[in-house]
Amino acid sequence: MKSTVEQLSPTRVKINVEVPFDELKPNFDRAYRKIAQQVRIPGFRPGKAPARVLESRIGRAPVLDEVVNEAIPAKYLEAVRGGEVRTLGQPDFEVTKLEDREVLEFSAEVDVRPEIELPDLGDLTVSVDDVELDESEVDEQLDELRARFGTLTGVSRPAENGDFVSIDLAATVNGEEVPDASTEGLSYEIGSGQLVDGIDDAIIGANEGDTRTFTTKLVAGEHAGSDAEVSVTVGSIKQRELPEADDEFAQLASEFDTLDELKADLRERLERMKRVQQGVQARDKVLDTLLEQVDVPLPEKVLESEISNRKHDAIHPFDHDEDAYKRSLEAQGGNPEEWETEIRDEAEKSVRTQLLLDTIADDRDVSVNDSELTERIIYQAQRFGMNPDEYVRRAQEAGQLGAIYADVRRGKALAAVVQEVTVTDASGETLDLRELFGTESDETSDSSDSADRASTEDTASDGASTEDSATPASGEAGTTSDR
Repeated sequence: MKSTVEQLSPTRVKINVEVPFDELKPNFDRAYRKIAQQVRIPGFRPGKAPARVLESRIGRAPVLDEVVNEAIPAKYLEAVRGGEVRTLGQPDFEVTKLEDREVLEFSAEVDVRPEIELPDLGDLTVSVDDVELDESEVDEQLDELRARFGTLTGVSRPAENGDFVSIDLAATVNGEEVPDASTEGLSYEIGSGQLVDGIDDAIIGANEGDTRTFTTKLVAGEHAGSDAEVSVTVGSIKQRELPEADDEFAQLASEFDTLDELKADLRERLERMKRVQQGVQARDKVLDTLLEQVDVPLPEKVLESEISNRKHDAIHPFDHDEDAYKRSLEAQGGNPEEWETEIRDEAEKSVRTQLLLDTIADDRDVSVNDSELTERIIYQAQRFGMNPDEYVRRAQEAGQLGAIYADVRRGKALAAVVQEVTVTDASGETLDLRELFGTESDETSDSSDSADRASTEDTASDGASTEDSATPASGEAGTTSDR
């Protein structure tokens, strides 16, 4: 077999392959066996008819079609590996010459990873916010903890913001009832913002048994974007009573004996969380700085696939009805044209980020071990509320294990870069972020959120994949994987 690689652009190549028929004998043998199982020829058991008999009965063309369809993908992969071409996604094949018993020639146009020139990372400097903690934040955390131990008590007064009410809802559009927007005995916290716009204003001031009517725009379902007349009937009104913030509460809600000890622990947790947020900000700013300074050509097919996936995710809750989604978007004050632009901009940044971090990972020979991959799988499974084994099964079915591997690898690559640049806070103090990014365990646990920000999330949960994924053992990238 002979192959040549023709560079069409920084992100696309044409691979020309020439295969002599002598190399296709195994393909012909498999083709004859397969066709023999499908064709009944008198005098021969299924699968036992000789090749010459098959050809005399069905002709040579079906055999050639079977051989060519099987041989082209295999010979393409052989040419890619032999030429060390870093391909992205699926190729476009074209048979350019087929001379029976002589030669098969075909071409494959495919996106490839572009060459990316990295800057001197030691010259990069980014600034992040100071870690500031207000005592009111500690009090807010304490109030949230008290709310977990609060009790609901019925009241005989009009409903107020923060009350818990039991309500019946009914909605109509142009006089026609909307079943999806009707319910009975729904528990709702006034002011939580978990239901339709306008409901809080309607409920506040209502007494038990009162029915209020208001108009709102539906944001989902068949009538998304339509004005609906909604009636809400208040069944009961309860207020949440919080326990006193004292030593007794501290002993009830924590392992501490005094309220001061509990508040000190809350304060320490908040400070630690803010330091992690500071690390996330540093990581994001380093990435944004790199994207501004580095030229990353965009493979068009990969970009189109990423845009398609993002649109798919957006309209999925609307039964894949893009018009329904746009009506809902307009009902919330959005602009469909701006949404299209935002989708493209986000997709471009996502693909550029992947390609850049893959280049950095290659440059630093970043690898991912089994424990790191397992840790990310568990983390992702928890995010989607799934059992890790079920998550892995779905990821395997969707061909997304390579994407998970790639996300971890990109996160580690970016974590390594953060340690090489100079990071200062708003006060001008140089920060030491090794506590967050200095060890492999930190990179994949304490800073997992920031790693996810840096890389494109895998989509194993719904089976969507931007491009072909390499297997974890291959060490190749995921969503824009090298093949």
